[in-house]
Amino acid sequence: MSFWDTLAEKSLAGEAPTRDEALATLQANEDELLAMLHAAFGLRRRFFGRDVRLHLLRNAKSGMCRENCAFCSQAAGSYTGVDTYRMQSVEQLLAGARHAHKMGAVKYCMVTATRGPSEEELERICEATRKIKAEMDIDICASLGLLTEEDAARLVEAGVDRFNHNLESSRDYFSKVVQTHTFEDRVRTVKIARAAGMEACCGGIMGMGESLDDRVDLAMTLRELEVESIPVNFFDPRPGTPLEHVERMSPAEALKCLCMFRFVNPTRDIRVAGGREVVLKHMQVLALYPANSMFSEGYLTTEGQGYDQDMAMLEEAGFRLSEVVHEEE
Repeated sequence: MSFWDTLAEKSLAGEAPTRDEALATLQANEDELLAMLHAAFGLRRRFFGRDVRLHLLRNAKSGMCRENCAFCSQAAGSYTGVDTYRMQSVEQLLAGARHAHKMGAVKYCMVTATRGPSEEELERICEATRKIKAEMDIDICASLGLLTEEDAARLVEAGVDRFNHNLESSRDYFSKVVQTHTFEDRVRTVKIARAAGMEACCGGIMGMGESLDDRVDLAMTLRELEVESIPVNFFDPRPGTPLEHVERMSPAEALKCLCMFRFVNPTRDIRVAGGREVVLKHMQVLALYPANSMFSEGYLTTEGQGYDQDMAMLEEAGFRLSEVVHEEE
């Protein structure tokens, strides 16, 4: 039995990998990549079979953010030429949900680039959620920045199932890419969302210049927080941002990251997210061996390869779209 099979068996038994074991995953020779993917797939198949959960994003408000996240094309201080527009109407948000439902998505996520929602923005998300839930069977995720307990309660009452708020990186590295709020601010919002009754969608971005230890720290923190869903983004430097000259990570490095997140968080929804196409390139289907969910049709301000190509990729590799499953059922 290989080291990776032993690590998978340990995770399956509910025992968290040690820091050294998680780090070894990221440090492994590329000759070991297929063995690692095989072991990670054993865990993924145990909890999710060959199902792939499809998620669609809606950039409900673009640009004009006052936070200074160095990786973000919508942040203050970035000059990227992205479209800017104020909060979309309820009807526009509803139209996006109809499209996501038609595509077979299990989650429709409405996102705003902001420090936190204004009263008008919060009410619009709530009203859109109520109308979506009355019309179709699809789970709703919202990503609105920092939350108060009152905000979270209103989202739950409206029917929002999940709240996204990524930690982005480790506690130690976070302040190197964001200064207008803290890592603790983000952790607090994740805890508020879960305490209110929403699932937590919380992940990060790999390849911003952080160390391998930082990547392990993030995976371990997400395990401690018991978040239900972990989007793993691969940094795609945006021209006009402070990090525009960072070199993209290699496909093998990205795949090792996904395996590490699966070993550390074996039962959780691991999503291959932004940067999938440009970083993994022709190897992107291998991401679905450790990951069990994916975004389709783009990532807020950047395009993906398209729904038709995504579906062909799944079918050719023997995967299938998952259906919406509600916990109360």
